Amino acid sequence: MAPPPPPPELMDRVAASLPVDLVSEILLRLPTDEPEHLFRAALVCKAWLRLTCDPAFLRRYRAFHGSPPLLGFLQRRQVLQGDPAPRIVGTTAVPLFPDPQFRRALDCRHGRVLLHASDDGWHLIVWDPVTGEQHRVPEPDIPWLIYSAAVFCAVSGCDHLDCHGGPFRVVFMATDEDDDVVKASVYSSETGSWTIPVTLDDGFQSREQRMEAALEVMRRGQFYGVPYVQPRRGAVIGDEIYFTIRNDNAIVKYNWGTNCLSKIDPPSSDVYDIALMGMENGSLGFVYIRNCSLYVWSMKVNSQGAAEWVQCWAVELEKMIPVANLKDEAFVVGSAEGVGVIFVSTGVGLFSIELKSRRVKKVNDLEVYFSILPYMSFYTPDRGTLLSLARTL
Repeated sequence: MAPPPPPPELMDRVAASLPVDLVSEILLRLPTDEPEHLFRAALVCKAWLRLTCDPAFLRRYRAFHGSPPLLGFLQRRQVLQGDPAPRIVGTTAVPLFPDPQFRRALDCRHGRVLLHASDDGWHLIVWDPVTGEQHRVPEPDIPWLIYSAAVFCAVSGCDHLDCHGGPFRVVFMATDEDDDVVKASVYSSETGSWTIPVTLDDGFQSREQRMEAALEVMRRGQFYGVPYVQPRRGAVIGDEIYFTIRNDNAIVKYNWGTNCLSKIDPPSSDVYDIALMGMENGSLGFVYIRNCSLYVWSMKVNSQGAAEWVQCWAVELEKMIPVANLKDEAFVVGSAEGVGVIFVSTGVGLFSIELKSRRVKKVNDLEVYFSILPYMSFYTPDRGTLLSLARTL
């Protein structure tokens, strides 16, 4: 017969007798993508609870790991694919706050989720699944047919390792259903208002000129594509937000500081299911799969000061993902910004790939994927149910 466990009082005394610096170094190394371990450590004794809720320790913990872990994801699909279930799919055991009522998820970034809701008229919701905080944001003055949007922290100098609360901005970009042009605007939580919408210059002075040019293209038997904004997650790099439009994978850059739109040619216009991402070096990344290989391009400034696309990764996937027919079934559906993680949909489910380590992890089962919105945030005892208990000790 196994001996009975020691009484809790003895365990409490033993744990409390360990040097605080030693305990801190041990707890510092607990994995962020399994936050339940840190919560269990916080329940060992009062001293460990105080340590795991101490702001100084938590700053070290976040800095030590360098980037927030993936706690879950939401999805965005094309119109013809229908909207997925309006919920966040958890990838860890953490108890996130219940999803608010919404129609479409638009973005996840800096500890926040951007949602589109229509309970009593269309509006936006900025939601923190860890704290439960919600902000209702009115729609911008932009008629939309197909659109995308981004939310991001507006605190100057923030490292975005622990974004919860504080000012934020929302960028909304859409193809205007009235005149088939791309427009964008930015909302500031500090002013509570949207900027005047700006239009992407396509060289036409009026809708009539644009329609005549479209008819001329069709008379020649060619396809005319309306510059629809792709309903994919964009990339945020500094004061610039990037989205793709349907025509030839063109990239639209919106500088919210100057309220200016411009267009960038992609490294490849004849591939499908591409994703934009912020690279670890702060450059813009362009990702796609072709012939069973994952290609990653980065926009860099050459010696003459001009921006150019440079291929920085070419990863063979057949040896990494167990799929019978990878050529037909694998495509990129998103990325985790700034940490070099790509999401790939396959015939057997959704996988994440870490570019540097080549680590592959199955994230979810097989279903319809188009744009993955990864929710990344630290989940620590100071943000969970132990916070109130820690204050009483």
